[in-house]
Amino acid sequence: MAENLALGTGRRKTAVARVFLRAGSGEIEVNGKKAEDYFSNPSLLYVVKQPLEVTDSLSKYDIVITTKGGGPTGQAGACRHGISRALVAAEESNRKPLRANGFLTRDPRMVERKKYGRSGARRRFQFSKR
Repeated sequence: MAENLALGTGRRKTAVARVFLRAGSGEIEVNGKKAEDYFSNPSLLYVVKQPLEVTDSLSKYDIVITTKGGGPTGQAGACRHGISRALVAAEESNRKPLRANGFLTRDPRMVERKKYGRSGARRRFQFSKR
């Protein structure tokens, strides 16, 4: 069993990602699949790899991620947040570049709840004069 160098939990919208950082050659595994297969959209894969590119550690670590909740975009954002936190836990010198790019800040935007008397969160039902 490989030894975990650091752990990080990332969140975005309703998605949660647990990130395990291990010494290795730069492979990223998400829910048992390669990251390329899990995130079929190249822009989502780019989002996941951003913290590694900023800290020049693309080929330094193997990363194992378990993620649940939300959709692909939320999960990719949660993975980025978790990887950033794990990189800081592994090496404190990574904090400055990650903070400068905003990867350590949890994105607080959530879907607003539906209210009674409305058809959505804010949209009203159609008005009928007669």
